[in-house]
Amino acid sequence: MQRFLKYIFVSIVLLAGSALTSHAQFKEGAFTQSYNDPADTTGVADTTDKLFSFKEFFGGLAHKNDMKIGTMFAGSVILPGTAQIYNKQYWKLSVVYGGIGALAGTGGYYLHQYKKSQKAYDAYLTAKTEFETLNGTPYTVEAPMINTKAKTTGTWLMVGAGLVYWGSLLDGVVNYKSDKTPHPGRATLYSALLPGLGQIYNGEYFKVPIYWGCLLGATHFLINNNTNYKRFKRIHNEATTDPNYSGSISGETAKWYRDEYRRYRDYSIVATALFYLLQVVDANVFAYMHDFEVSDDISMNIEPAVIAPDNTYAMHTNSYTGYNAVGVRLGVRF
Repeated sequence: MQRFLKYIFVSIVLLAGSALTSHAQFKEGAFTQSYNDPADTTGVADTTDKLFSFKEFFGGLAHKNDMKIGTMFAGSVILPGTAQIYNKQYWKLSVVYGGIGALAGTGGYYLHQYKKSQKAYDAYLTAKTEFETLNGTPYTVEAPMINTKAKTTGTWLMVGAGLVYWGSLLDGVVNYKSDKTPHPGRATLYSALLPGLGQIYNGEYFKVPIYWGCLLGATHFLINNNTNYKRFKRIHNEATTDPNYSGSISGETAKWYRDEYRRYRDYSIVATALFYLLQVVDANVFAYMHDFEVSDDISMNIEPAVIAPDNTYAMHTNSYTGYNAVGVRLGVRF
């Protein structure tokens, strides 16, 4: 249960971080160039742009101002239902909070029942060991059963609560109103929530099997390497701690394989994360460049040119003074 909650917490932090940084990392200005004079104040970048503005956030919830999609999403990560309020779909709040509350509450109850049965069994083992050590006779009390069914049920209910939470985030992004199509922020969050969805939104369907193939392949190797790592770790522990160990794999051999598969597992984690981030960046970049003009006009321009001597450049230090030369300049336009 603690590991499950830890995974949920890390996922929420990563989603919030993605929402807060995507606006700064992938801005529309990245695809424009400006060569202004440094003294020209009109060319200075706006440094007042904030990653997250509470004024914008609460003003958007009160419908006093517009809210950027990244701000709305970050708020929804921390406080589910924020997007539904901003999108004026109040009736969905009962679905979001009712679904999350009912599933998480029931799942927590079943997981608590499992932990109680586990503690009762551990207490039985302790009492059995103490009794047999003191009396030298078998312990006749029947062992309590561990409620594994409650664990399975509680885990799946928690997964259901997570899916409702994920669905509330996706619903908010889908219903965000924007005049720009495709919207880069929406494409980014689509891919962050479901790999490949941003590419579908951009109309680049051929990329979906490519990214899914990469992600599934990396995940396959991650699971396989992690399974082998745990296997050889267990063998190594048995070979080095159990005096009656008689396995065919020595402790040194098991240690070598354990370290190798751990290294491969770490590589698989990095590969999975890189493929995931790559498809998020891809969705964002190509949403920005959707309207990028690519002309089929290929032309060549030939015109006279004056070539200045080297002494006109700052790196030239000789006292020699050359003369301008006349030549021809060839320009090709794609």
